[in-house]
Amino acid sequence: MRAVVQRVTSASVHVDGTVAGAIDPASDGNGQGSQGLLVLVGVTHDDDEQAAAKLARKVWDLRILSDERSASDVDAPILVVSQFTLYADTRKGRRPSWGAAAPGSVSEPLVESFAQALRSLGATVETGVFGADMKVHLVNDGPVTLILDT
Repeated sequence: MRAVVQRVTSASVHVDGTVAGAIDPASDGNGQGSQGLLVLVGVTHDDDEQAAAKLARKVWDLRILSDERSASDVDAPILVVSQFTLYADTRKGRRPSWGAAAPGSVSEPLVESFAQALRSLGATVETGVFGADMKVHLVNDGPVTLILDT
């Protein structure tokens, strides 16, 4: 699995003009969590539930929030969005190849398993809509953007 993790002050995903998922940690009222994470997740052919759980643990414990805190330290919300294009192969020509991305029948349950693993760790998780044409809005904080692979 591959993830692009972005530290955000807000993020939302819209499908057909409707908000499918959103996090707004700046308005959480607890004074601690003015940051959250937007996680774009891609799945390849040999990924499994163990990879999803491992990646979820890494994201939850990653110390990229202010004062070197993790999402687990401050209960930062997480928005998970599936993104098969993370496995694009652009080495040849001008047209990306998608052969390394797992098909939807494989990737959809693993993206859901990733989100569920985060919830099991205690995270507040919002999601996009798998396979939909999504519009992702975010305010990247820092900016901090990392790429993680299992």
